[in-house]
Amino acid sequence: MRLPSLSLAFVAACVAFAAACLAVVPAMAAPPPPTERIELTRMTGRWYEVARLPNKVQTGCQGGTSDWVRSGDGFTVVQACHKGSLAAPATEWKAKAKVIDPKTNAKLQMTFFNGLVRQEYWVLDHRPDQGWLILGTPGGRAMWLMSQRPTLPATIKAQAVTRVKQLGYDATRLEFPQPAKN
Repeated sequence: MRLPSLSLAFVAACVAFAAACLAVVPAMAAPPPPTERIELTRMTGRWYEVARLPNKVQTGCQGGTSDWVRSGDGFTVVQACHKGSLAAPATEWKAKAKVIDPKTNAKLQMTFFNGLVRQEYWVLDHRPDQGWLILGTPGGRAMWLMSQRPTLPATIKAQAVTRVKQLGYDATRLEFPQPAKN
């Protein structure tokens, strides 16, 4: 049976997206697995991207956000950024996230394109009192510093970057995109 060309194009785009997500840069030593429990209510709402390791999907992204809404046994997530500048229209990625480690709630599996692309993400550290968290992939290839506010005060940002280093990431490689306007 022959698939319509649109379906083949869609599958090709999904495969390219998955490859771009995984083919960032050489992996570092895997970060330690999360051990602290995170309350799922702390994941909801808008998160702003403060810093990230370079990755092909987000090349040139500015003003990155992730909106997390509880949905059934997981979350609906809409990630967005503006390619090139904050004046550019937003590019969005929609995903479903499900907790895969109920002991900590800190290991999530996100699926994109109705489950065609899957990636595990770990909440490596979170400081609810300071409003930030570090999200990464188990192999250490990808990492994001996210905040509940568009920007972090300089001292808190420095503490979060120090924690990124303690987790084994090369902080000199971090990208600090322009913050979202709201």
